[in-house]
Amino acid sequence: MTDDSEEGLTYAEAGVDIEASEAATAALMGAVGEFEGDYAGLLDIGDRYLALATDGVGTKLLVAEALGDYSTVGIDCIAMNVNDLVAAGVTPVAFVDYLAVDDPDETFAEQVGEGLDAGAKRADVHLLGGETAVMPEVVTGLDLAGTCAGLAAKDEVFDGEAREGDALVGWRSSGIHSNGLTLAREATTRDHDYTDACPFGDYDTLGEALLEPTRIYTDLLPHLHAADTHAAAHVTGGGWTNLSRMGAFRYVVEDPFDPQAVFGFVQREGAVSDEEMYRTFNMGTGFVAAMPEADAERVAAETDGRVVGRVEAGESVDVAGLSL
Repeated sequence: MTDDSEEGLTYAEAGVDIEASEAATAALMGAVGEFEGDYAGLLDIGDRYLALATDGVGTKLLVAEALGDYSTVGIDCIAMNVNDLVAAGVTPVAFVDYLAVDDPDETFAEQVGEGLDAGAKRADVHLLGGETAVMPEVVTGLDLAGTCAGLAAKDEVFDGEAREGDALVGWRSSGIHSNGLTLAREATTRDHDYTDACPFGDYDTLGEALLEPTRIYTDLLPHLHAADTHAAAHVTGGGWTNLSRMGAFRYVVEDPFDPQAVFGFVQREGAVSDEEMYRTFNMGTGFVAAMPEADAERVAAETDGRVVGRVEAGESVDVAGLSL
């Protein structure tokens, strides 16, 4: 719990207003027409769907810049894209990156490339190249994003709608992943530097803890396809409210994975409320799927997951004693 004697940080005050971001996204989608798919855009190509997802690393890059270590951000770039495809039931197959810089530098470019290669191997996708753009005045430092293509048979794509009575199977995250870093950075640097010794885990510095790469969940797909998986959620921007993307239900999460120590550190240093933490971060659980109870225990046992909750009638996300 937080200390009410100190003014608590919020994600919006740190610089990212989720509601404003969602409104801007809705305006963009409304201007170009409807997209088919939620986490990924789907194109019917006959007997299969071609899917595309695009995402970037975000302000995690500022931590990498502070430490002079870009060796893991490529993993994050791959992960944020392939995990969105997995949430749709799609198998990722190919990836292209876009690196924008104000001043080209061989050292950090090589480190970014090493991370992309490592992430592609973990996700079992092919790197098909990409683009490096030099854009002084437009970009300060660098920005890294990418696009992933995937394929799925039509019976493999999740319909995206949970069912009342479904069980929720969850899988552990590796840490903060690549969302909420604006808040995490603001909290960390209130009284510390990224190069300060880390008081928890096996990290040398606080910056290393924030740079822990995003977990890749492509290994779950065979198990999710073998079950009657109705929907899945990649717990990213918006934290646990992402479960509502599986439909208008009450999601009761009674046994989530414990948050890693980095979350406790961020909450204490930023005096962040419990509600804000669960609305911003994955808090230890990075991926959730809704499926019948009969499948849930088996899938959890086959993987490193566990049944974390259930789907009921209503319209809320209830986790850790909070109603989000």
